[in-house]
Amino acid sequence: MAATPGLRYPSNKKTIYDRNLNRSKNAELSRAAFAYLFVEMISYAQKRVKGIADLERRLNQQGYPLGLRLLDLLLTRLPPPSLRPTRILPLLQFIAQTLWRHLFNRPADALEKSESDPAQYMLYDNDPLPNTYISLPREMSQLNCAAFVAGVIEGVCDGAGFPTTGVSAHSVGEQEGGGGVEGRMWPGKTVFLICFRGEVLEREEVLGRGGSG
Repeated sequence: MAATPGLRYPSNKKTIYDRNLNRSKNAELSRAAFAYLFVEMISYAQKRVKGIADLERRLNQQGYPLGLRLLDLLLTRLPPPSLRPTRILPLLQFIAQTLWRHLFNRPADALEKSESDPAQYMLYDNDPLPNTYISLPREMSQLNCAAFVAGVIEGVCDGAGFPTTGVSAHSVGEQEGGGGVEGRMWPGKTVFLICFRGEVLEREEVLGRGGSG
């Protein structure tokens, strides 16, 4: 018996997953709509939190399942179809380029490896979109709402088989350059700190010795 057309299975047998990802600008969600929805998400996450760290953790949890789904969607739907990354650097380049362009219509601003900890990498965004329309009271000035994006990154890493001990968002715009020109130009500049688990580094070392890409 054929499925009855409805909310889950429309009469044309196409769902949102069949839509072309290369949408025109006119078809994209407006920033005003995003700002409204994101503020509502923050209000929901803010209920019964014990502090700023707890609120950032909840925002991270909201972004995590989105990252899991975006990984498969982008690998299979964006031309040309891509293979799932097997090394750390291709994964991070996928996040900084493909994922960032899909979400924010531009690449991330920088990607660096920690000099002191081989498990840590830093991805920079000079002007993260989630913070653009957020006005924080003085007592919450330490809050970085881009913790939601950190959750997306964590979901992508876990979904790709690169488990982390966590991905966190930290404001660096005010500290960078001692309040100099760059600090004033990008006051909301954020670094996403990605810390991979030990087994990821062990696999990376094995693949490096074997010359596998």
